[in-house]
Parts: sequence; structure tokens; C-alpha cells
Amino acid sequence: MTIRILLADDHRILLDGLTSLLEREADLEVVGTAHDGSEAVKQAEQHLPDIAIMDLSMPNLSGVEAIRRILAKHPETKIICLSMHAERQFVGAAFEAGAAGYILKDHATQEVVSAIHAVHAGESYLCSEVGTVLIEAYRLGLASGGAGGAAPLTHRESEVLQLIAEGFTAKEIGDRLCLSLKTVSTHRSHIIQKLGISSVAGLTKYAIRHGLTTVGRDHNHHQELGD
Repeated sequence: MTIRILLADDHRILLDGLTSLLEREADLEVVGTAHDGSEAVKQAEQHLPDIAIMDLSMPNLSGVEAIRRILAKHPETKIICLSMHAERQFVGAAFEAGAAGYILKDHATQEVVSAIHAVHAGESYLCSEVGTVLIEAYRLGLASGGAGGAAPLTHRESEVLQLIAEGFTAKEIGDRLCLSLKTVSTHRSHIIQKLGISSVAGLTKYAIRHGLTTVGRDHNHHQELGD
């Protein structure tokens, strides 16, 4: 049985390397590749892959939001996250979105085939470094009494935050997401309230830490949002 795979990453060298690696496996077939989150969603719709291997930090649409959109339409697709980040906030965001596996880019060539077979068989897959991070986070949570954090952002708020971090004005955000300026302003207010961060610089740092943006790769303008 051939396992059909979609690859999504904005680093072309890594994408080409993984494609070449997987196509050497008799039971694996790469049916599509994407270079950003929006393209990944479109490719998933077109090819209906068994497995999607996705970078968390991609332009236009974050990997986390792309995972949500793909699984909302095609819940049978299994998703493996490919990331350079082992921190618990990235791992947690990926699995909350519905990912079935998580591997680090540094070990992708050694682990990706095993991850694909495990996830396709209905198992979850974590590389060892990520497993260590989650165990430590669990221990810390027990030690602190399981105290929770701030209220999570909604899907739409995450999209707005990504575009804020990437330097888009309120009007540009409204145009891209088909929202009115008033609605964009409301989402921004909720984001500021939930995160306790009011500056664009602070929001950008938060978005980078949580894998919502690859700011600086595609947008060299960074300006304050207008109402």
C-alpha cells in the first residue's frame, strides 16, 4: 500500500531534500509540495494526502492554522510537524491544532520515514528531544499545581496577530481576511487584552516565539496599525 504524502516548508533546499529521500522509499509517494501555509491548504484539498508533513513557521498562513484548516475539511489526513523549535509552546500549539507527530528539522532525514509509518499506523510520534521537553513541562506543571496561562487566542485572532507581526496595516489585514476595519480593531483589542502586550514590537516577538510568523522573510515594512 502506497502512502501519499504532502510536504510543506518554505526552505526549498529542505523541501527538495525530503522529497528526494521519501521518493526512494518503495511505499511512499510525494503527491504535492507547498512553500507556505495557504498553498499547503490548497494542495491538501487537491491531492487528499494520507500524511502532510508541515513546517510550523511559514509565511502567509502559519503552520498551526494550516493544520486546523486541513483537518477541518479532511480529518483523515495525519499531520506531522516539522520544526526547528523544541520548546513546549510550539509543541503544545501543534498538538492542540491536531498534529499526530512532531520532529525537529535537525533530525528530519533520520526520523521522517519512521514518523510517517508510525503516524500512518494510528500512533503518535515524538522525536526524543521533544519528548524530554514535554516530560519536563509536565513535571513543572505538577510542581506548580498545574497553574494555567492566559486565555488562548481564537483562530481568527491568531491570523490577525500573524499579519500584525508581518507588518500589515489594519486596512491590509481587513482586505486579506475580508474583515471590516472595525472588526480588525476589535480583534486587535482582544489580542492585546489576552496577551497583555500593546506594542507591535512586543506582539511580533510573541508571534515569533509561538511559531505564528516568519517575519522578515517576505515583508520588510513594519508599521504601526491604524484604526
